[in-house]
Amino acid sequence: MAIKKSKHFFEDELIETIGEVSEEIYEQLPNNKDLNYIGKKISRYDGYEKVSGKAKYTFDIKLPNMAYAKILRSDLPNAKIKSIDISIAKNLKGVLEILTYQNIDDIDFYGENGKLLDQHVKHEGDEVACIVAESEKIAETASKLIQVQYEKLGFSTSIEQSTRDNSVKIYDWGNIRNGKPDEYERGNVEEGFLQSDFIVEDTFTTEVVIHHPTEVHCSVVNWEGDKLIIYDSTQGIFEIKKSVSEYLKISEDKVQVIKKYMGGGFGSKLEAGKYTVLAAILSKKINRPVRLAVDRKEMSLATGNRPDSIQHLKVGVKKDGTLMAMTHEAKAAVGAYPTGGGCSWPFKQIYLCPNVKTIDFSVITNTGKARPFRAPGHVQGTFGLDSIIDDAAYKIGMDPLEFRLKNYAEKDQVWGAEYTSKLLREAYKEGAEKINWERRNKVPGSGNGFKKRGIGMATQIWWGGGGPPAHANIEIKNDGSVIVYSGTQDIGTGTYTIISQVAAEILEIPIQKIEVILGDTDKTPYGPSSGGSTTAPSISPAVRDAAEKMKRKLISASAAILNVDEKELFYSLGSVSDKSKTNKLSITEIAANLKGQKLFTEGSREENLKGYVAQTFGAQFAEVEVDTLTGFVKVLKIVAAHDIGRTLNRQTLENQFHGGIIQGLGMALMEERIMDSDFGKMLNTNLHDYKIPTMLDIPEIEVIIVSEADVKANNMGVKGIGEPAIIPTPGAISNAVYNAIGVRVKSLPITPNKILKALNS
Repeated sequence: MAIKKSKHFFEDELIETIGEVSEEIYEQLPNNKDLNYIGKKISRYDGYEKVSGKAKYTFDIKLPNMAYAKILRSDLPNAKIKSIDISIAKNLKGVLEILTYQNIDDIDFYGENGKLLDQHVKHEGDEVACIVAESEKIAETASKLIQVQYEKLGFSTSIEQSTRDNSVKIYDWGNIRNGKPDEYERGNVEEGFLQSDFIVEDTFTTEVVIHHPTEVHCSVVNWEGDKLIIYDSTQGIFEIKKSVSEYLKISEDKVQVIKKYMGGGFGSKLEAGKYTVLAAILSKKINRPVRLAVDRKEMSLATGNRPDSIQHLKVGVKKDGTLMAMTHEAKAAVGAYPTGGGCSWPFKQIYLCPNVKTIDFSVITNTGKARPFRAPGHVQGTFGLDSIIDDAAYKIGMDPLEFRLKNYAEKDQVWGAEYTSKLLREAYKEGAEKINWERRNKVPGSGNGFKKRGIGMATQIWWGGGGPPAHANIEIKNDGSVIVYSGTQDIGTGTYTIISQVAAEILEIPIQKIEVILGDTDKTPYGPSSGGSTTAPSISPAVRDAAEKMKRKLISASAAILNVDEKELFYSLGSVSDKSKTNKLSITEIAANLKGQKLFTEGSREENLKGYVAQTFGAQFAEVEVDTLTGFVKVLKIVAAHDIGRTLNRQTLENQFHGGIIQGLGMALMEERIMDSDFGKMLNTNLHDYKIPTMLDIPEIEVIIVSEADVKANNMGVKGIGEPAIIPTPGAISNAVYNAIGVRVKSLPITPNKILKALNS
């Protein structure tokens, strides 16, 4: 192994890391059809525990003598606290401690004055105080007894309000993050438009969407002497360890983070939450374990969202369909604390176009902070891009699929790098065949009857190549049992299962003999956070590295036991033997001969291949039925055809695609944060009023994988699938609606009233 500097993408950000990488070179495994476990529909490693109710999530953790904390949150969108009186609440029986900005060290949490408990609250749901008590009910009661006097300030809760000339300045420097937009340009767009035969220009908008994972954000913390143990529902145990140690100004080796099971996160749980740090401070003060769980309303207000967007797009095209120039200007409301909300990456990358310009404004508003949400930016951007691509195709009388193929990009359009693989043409072909693309309305809206059907499509690009540092260790105990340790976490995607498959495949032993330990910073080597579709392509190569090294170690041990040269031995089916097979030792026999010693190997992910960029690609095709009398849209079928490298587990892959497509359907047709702009309050902070898809909304879903191993991506040929599943869904549904009714709905979600308004206009 060697320590090297590496680069890879994580959630649209180019990450540069320094860490140990494997220098071993392994041949790619055969295609999945010739393998025993990889690529097969293997039941989940943790399936029984989950369906039987035995699985312990963070929300289920109960420690002896545990106390319960709750956060008092602002009910105003922008205000300064003039006074706060906790005396009545403090005297309530069962209340143990109350934290406010007056009695807590300032911890700069979000930057730009975003303290742990700040005197200046900037959105409804911002933290005001934190109470710990003998029960959650007592803590909630006490929160209502705290008397707070506010100085109300002006506020803005939308892009339009924050970008007016006379808008309230949320920060002294204004309401645009960094004081300016993020810009990109290649070629000369003005010249490109002059060379175009047709120009299509329009504005598209998307809504704010809330993550709403099944398991709410939750931390259970306990101090054992000067060591802090955190049970956290998180997508990154090592990220929490690092962040909390920095906030509390303690050594990282004094923090242990544990998470065995988790009920979803979708990006909202990639960061350390204020609730975790508040629980840690309170636990230290009262010398007891503390649990702090965020309720569903708090989830709506304060744990993150997918920002909305206003996108103005302009496309110049030749009569033959050649794209000549493209511009994209987008604004996104990213909440009260500075973060990014750009959605132009698909616009820069998917199609071959010499002249491109994008401008992204991240607009500060008095609302909850934006956080990464399953392909941040790409879902919004793809909806806008694929809408105008369809419009451009219809403008020149070309089949929308043919138009996309006409402008197919063989290389990366931003850096000019080669792709490790790209099978988007194959995805287009197979997806179109499965949806029967030729059935679509050649003239949008030309179907008969008041219930009209339409077919639409959209294209997906996303990173998903992963990278180092990522480690996995394998231990063989004296009884021959095999344990794999990795510092990653299973966020519900099946990481336990794919790790056991890789280990079993390489070691050529029954999968039932593999035990997998994840989610504990004290027991496992470092693993990256689980986001950006990077877990499988980062961790599975490290598991393979450890398993290949274990095979060599087993051969070496057998040579010593049998007193023969290592070169005379080979490994097969969990045993080491010589060519004549007269001398043969199983893993169990080798382990028993070591008399108390353990066999142990350390595996690492190799560095990414220089000069290449690993991307995932795909196309989704949607068929819808629109009732033109009621405006109701029913999605009948989604065909998802994708290039994602090697499939590790076909069953969990389909689970991921179904989940992503259902989330994309929700964004396309119903999900939306609704704000009262007069009072700065969110109106639908529960799952009764915030609509998500139910079983009755879910269409037929067909998943097609057009790829085998991406041999240049990593030693397993794997790329990620978490984000690709959702990216093109809203765009495909939107284009199908247009194909059905012949009128473009330019705003998500596509609700019945918008359909009727569009038809009547």
